[in-house]
Amino acid sequence: MAIDTLLFDLDDTLLEYEQRSEDVLAASFDSVGIDPFFDIPEYHDRYDEFLQAGLGVDEQRADCFAAIARDEGYDEETGRAVATAFADVRDHSRVRYLPGASETLEAFTGEYTLGIVTNGAPEMQRAKMAALGIERYVETVVFAGHDTPAKPNPEPFEHALSELDTAPERALHVGNSLDTDVPGAKAAGLGAVWAPADPNVTPEPVPDFAFESLCPLAERPWRTP
Repeated sequence: MAIDTLLFDLDDTLLEYEQRSEDVLAASFDSVGIDPFFDIPEYHDRYDEFLQAGLGVDEQRADCFAAIARDEGYDEETGRAVATAFADVRDHSRVRYLPGASETLEAFTGEYTLGIVTNGAPEMQRAKMAALGIERYVETVVFAGHDTPAKPNPEPFEHALSELDTAPERALHVGNSLDTDVPGAKAAGLGAVWAPADPNVTPEPVPDFAFESLCPLAERPWRTP
């Protein structure tokens, strides 16, 4: 059956922050006046544990930083102070498209039904999309972790397809994460595109397609000869 629907992850798939997260975290520790006791990869590894419907991103980040602080031998309030500083420094409107992203959305509009499935607080993700005008391209946005359980649970993908009245076998999901995007999409019965892919990593689970940028999507590689 032909593909007529494309779902996209948001962060590090379509867009990225102009501010480096490492710089924001370093400035946050400086503001609190304490030596860094965790880094951005550790934060990202833990963040999905704290996704909870009804909580904003600042509250989720504060809970995450508090837990990391406790695990590293600091009191939780120190972690929350770093989270407050992080929120003061971070500007969610300072984002930019990744290579090929804007061209892909522009080219596929009208040809495919498009949607977004993203782990993240609605107010944060809406600010990013508004800065780039992304919502004009898509017919649904699912805030996984709020509207549904977080990815890789298949429910956010199923919810998006229900909103779009599309069957899984007619859809592909495009995302950068082998932990959330690829396994979640495949569990929901969609095809999975890993992009941007890391050529130095052997993917597990194996996606249906893997590209180092979104640019090759212009060739519609899912089309059979």
